[in-house]
Amino acid sequence: MDGQKILYEGGEGEIIEKKSRFIATIQCAESEEEAVSFINAMKKKYWDATHNCSAFVVGEKQTLQRCSDDGEPSGTAGRPMLDVLLGEKVCNIVVVVTRYFGGTLLGTGGLVRAYSKAVQEGLRNCKIIEKRQGYLLEIKTDYTGIGKIQYLLGQRGIAITNSEYTDTVTVEALVPAEEKKDLTEEITEGTNGRAKFLREDSVCYAFVDGEPMIF
Repeated sequence: MDGQKILYEGGEGEIIEKKSRFIATIQCAESEEEAVSFINAMKKKYWDATHNCSAFVVGEKQTLQRCSDDGEPSGTAGRPMLDVLLGEKVCNIVVVVTRYFGGTLLGTGGLVRAYSKAVQEGLRNCKIIEKRQGYLLEIKTDYTGIGKIQYLLGQRGIAITNSEYTDTVTVEALVPAEEKKDLTEEITEGTNGRAKFLREDSVCYAFVDGEPMIF
């Protein structure tokens, strides 16, 4: 699961190819039922379109994959759309590309490029985040040790998620799983053992607009 990309916020994108409009609409889907429901909703919304082609990927390991050409020549729409999602390694995502025919045939190669490009344009207008495994470490120390702890955390770019100053100092830090062992050793050595680790909770996290989010 570490490094898994998920759709945090959906979006839309539109391109024009030889007067045909391709509108990509993207949304999160955590099950096949959610994906199918969204696809049906888009078909209802764009009932007058020439085609409403679709693709979705569900599961932490992209285990469930489906796509539809919706009347376009076989392999020219749904599969290229799915390939874009798989190439971006995004999970739990569904896309519908709506086409309004502009009067000029694009050919199979042109269709593949157009549907792929539409999905890419839609993804550019989405917010995709990366879930990682980590730990919330609660560290207690005295006022002499807090400066060293802040320095060590800052060196690694580790976020302090909470802090409390009383007669001692307690900070909570969000630490990537792969850095926990080395960091705890550095803090213990750097504070000459004055730092105490009160709690270490295993969590999944991601950064949204620069701010940490715990799952």
